Amino acid sequence: QVQLVESGGGLVQAGGSLRLSCAASGIIFSIYDMGWYRQAPGKQRELVAAITSGIRTKYADSVKGRFTISRDNAKNTMYLQMNSLKPEDTAVYYCNAGRTTGWGTGPYWGQGTQVTVSS
Repeated sequence: QVQLVESGGGLVQAGGSLRLSCAASGIIFSIYDMGWYRQAPGKQRELVAAITSGIRTKYADSVKGRFTISRDNAKNTMYLQMNSLKPEDTAVYYCNAGRTTGWGTGPYWGQGTQVTVSS
């Protein structure tokens, strides 16, 4: 059974930082492509950042230069370091996993972690 468990969300002031973690089980983590998505109230879920099994990375334009995605295959964990946070970064952040071609979305999702940035 595949499980993705996010942690690290919370309330932070604009300009602050948070580090999200996604712990995976039930998959061979090292061969899976991983990603962070977010969904704000009334908006569609969107890709924030992705990292392939080959450690290629991709970022949404809105977070380039502020967020960094990484993974530790020995710990079966993916991270999202978020710096210079803005109120518009407020959303539920979801972990995603799959064996995809290109930058496709995988079939596995975590339960989400809330990030709230106050102005």
